[in-house]
Amino acid sequence: MLAIVCPGQGSQTPGFLAPWLELPGTRDRLVRLGDAARLDLVEHGTTSDADTIKDTAVAQPLIVAAGLVSLGALFGGESTAAVDVWAGHSVGEITAAAAAGVLPEEQAMGFVRERGQGMAAASAVTPTGMSAVLGGDEAEVLATIERHGLTPANVNGGGQIVAAGTLEQLAAFAADPPAKARVIPLQVAGAFHTAHMAPAVDALNRLATDLTPADPHGNLLSNADGQVVTNGADVLARLVGQVSNPVRWDLCMQTMLDLGVTGLIEVSPAGTLVGLAKRAMKGVPAVALKTPDDLDAARDVIREHAGISHPTD
Repeated sequence: MLAIVCPGQGSQTPGFLAPWLELPGTRDRLVRLGDAARLDLVEHGTTSDADTIKDTAVAQPLIVAAGLVSLGALFGGESTAAVDVWAGHSVGEITAAAAAGVLPEEQAMGFVRERGQGMAAASAVTPTGMSAVLGGDEAEVLATIERHGLTPANVNGGGQIVAAGTLEQLAAFAADPPAKARVIPLQVAGAFHTAHMAPAVDALNRLATDLTPADPHGNLLSNADGQVVTNGADVLARLVGQVSNPVRWDLCMQTMLDLGVTGLIEVSPAGTLVGLAKRAMKGVPAVALKTPDDLDAARDVIREHAGISHPTD
C-alpha cells in the first residue's frame, strides 16, 4: 500500500527546482502554475535567493507547484489512481488535495496564492513566530507550551512539536524550556496554524464559495485529526480551517500505519516528512523525491507497493 506525502513551508531551498526544469515539459507546466498564482515560479524556483523564497506569499505557491511538477515527472502523465493514500503537511495539504483530484491544479494555485497572501498579511499585524521543540516528555512539552500562552501549532511525531505565538511568548518559552528538550527558533514570518491567522481564514472562506470541489480518489488524510476525508466539500472546508488550527502530522502517520501503508514517497521539496517517517513509521520504505535522480527509486516503490492492500491486525 503506497502513500504519497507533500511537504510544507520551510522545505524550500534556493535553486531547488533547477534540476526538474531539465525534464521535457516541466518548464511549461511550472509556467502555467505560476500564471495561475500570478508569480514567476520559474525564477523563484531557480534563481531567487533564500530571503525571497522565505516570504510566505512566495513560498506557499512555490511549494505546491513543486510538488505537482515532481508528481507529473514521476507518473509521466499516467493515472495516479493506484496511489492508496495522499497526505500533506500544512500547505502541502493543498498539493495532496489537488493530486487526489479535489481541485483542478489552476484552482489549487489560486487557492494557495490567497492563502499565502492572507497569512503574510495576518503575520504583519502582530510580531509572531514559531519554535521547534525537539525531545522531552510530550506531556511536559505540551504543558509548558500552554503555560507560556503558546499554541502547539504542529504536532509532528518523532519527538517534534512546534510552538507558535508572539515573539515575547516565544522568548519566555526559550528561557524556561521543558526538561530535556531543545528549543530552536524557526525562520518563519508568523504564528501559522494559530488564532493569529484568523484574517486569512476569512479571506479563504470568501474564495471557497466560488470553488466546486470533487470527491478525492484514494484515501486523503486531514491535518486536523489524521482521518480519511471522502467528501470534496469537507476537504475544502478543512483546508480553509487548517490555516488557524494545529497540524496533527503525528495522527496522519498513525493513520497511514493503521491503513497498512508499506511504502512512502515524499514529493519535492522532499526530505522533512521522510525524516519524520523514519522515526515514527519504522520499517516502511521511504523515498525523498528531491531531484530527478530520485525518480527511479520512487518508481521502484510504486511498482512494489501501489494498489496493494495489506490488511492490518
